[in-house]
Amino acid sequence: MLTRYSASAPSLAEVEARPGLTLVEFGTDSCGHCQAVQPLLAKVFADYPEVGHLKLEDGSGRPLGRSFQVKLWPTLIFLRNGQEVTRLVRPTGLSPIEEAFEQLTGEG
Repeated sequence: MLTRYSASAPSLAEVEARPGLTLVEFGTDSCGHCQAVQPLLAKVFADYPEVGHLKLEDGSGRPLGRSFQVKLWPTLIFLRNGQEVTRLVRPTGLSPIEEAFEQLTGEG
C-alpha cells in the first residue's frame, strides 16, 4: 500500500489498460478524511497483496479525477482489468472497505 498521494498521474488510457486488480485512490495528503481512512486501508490491504494501488493527488486541473467524476475525497475506485467494479466515497468504517475488496477479488 502506498503512503503518499502522487502528484503525477497516468492517463485514463493507461489506467484502463492496467491488467489485474487495482485500487485507484483519489485524495490529498492534507485532507482529513483521506488521513482518517489510511489505517483502515492498511488493515485491509494486508489481506489482499494481489491488489495494486494507485494513490493519486486530485484537485483542480487534474484530468484523471474528472474522468472518474471524483467530487469528494477520498474516492476509492476498484478496477478489474481497467474496468470499474465498485467505488467508495469517503468510507468511514472497515466493513465497506472489506466488502469492496471482496467484490473486487471475487471472494464476496
